[in-house]
Amino acid sequence: MAPEANRKTYYVVQSFSRPQGKLQMDFPLEARSEAAAMRTAERLAQHKATVLVLARTGDPSTSEFDEPILLRSFGKMDDEDLPF
Repeated sequence: MAPEANRKTYYVVQSFSRPQGKLQMDFPLEARSEAAAMRTAERLAQHKATVLVLARTGDPSTSEFDEPILLRSFGKMDDEDLPF
């Protein structure tokens, strides 16, 4: 079996809240597809400070993954806002 056969793309919606003015990362949500991730992000963006849709491709059996790709962002996030 070729190594490429084991690669899978995961879609994650990462939202951020802003309690007391400081940006706080919420629990990430995994989606089954890019379209599902976009729908979830659009829904969350109505009441969250910032929402990001990310894709990450790799081989879960070896834990080797490419860098995440930002597919879409909702809201504003400055570098100094990052909670990590």
